[in-house]
Formats: sequence, structure tokens, C-alpha cells
Amino acid sequence: MSKFGELIEANIPVLLDFYTDWNDSSTAMHPVLRDVAAALGDKAKVIKINVDKNKELADALRVKGLPTLMIYKKGEMVWRQSGEQDANTLIGILQEYV
Repeated sequence: MSKFGELIEANIPVLLDFYTDWNDSSTAMHPVLRDVAAALGDKAKVIKINVDKNKELADALRVKGLPTLMIYKKGEMVWRQSGEQDANTLIGILQEYV
């Protein structure tokens, strides 16, 4: 989990996408997240976390529904939502924290 701590300590917003390969809503978010990452460039990070490979972290953060999206800034969770989101919505939310 120490690596997770390093990821979320950034001064820029970090969007975490908790997903699995077998969940259709999760896989539908992949191109959306690519668009978000491309639109924001180095102003934010987008990180995908496979729940099947990171079960301990997902449990610690109480990830139940997929996809679950979280935004951290300077180590603090500032936004969280389960379910699909569109790219424009996510870009708008991330820009609030840039």
C-alpha cells in the first residue's frame, strides 16, 4: 500500500478508476479515461486499478460497485462516485482541483 500512498500524494489531481476486465461498465470506461487523460495532459493523472489484482486496496477503500472512480489531491480523497461517467463530466470535475 505504500506505493498507493505515493500515487495519491501528488500536487495534481489523481483520478483512480477501480475496474475489472469482466465488468462491461468498467471496460466501457477505458476509452473515456483515455480521452480524459489526453485532454488534461500533465495537469492530472489517470490511473486504472484492477480490483482482481488489488483486492486488499479495493477492500480498504470499500469499493463495491464497478467502476468506482475517485479523485485524490495531496493524499486526500476529494471526490468519489460509482458507475459510468462521460469524459466531459470527469474533465470538468478534475479541472476544479487543478
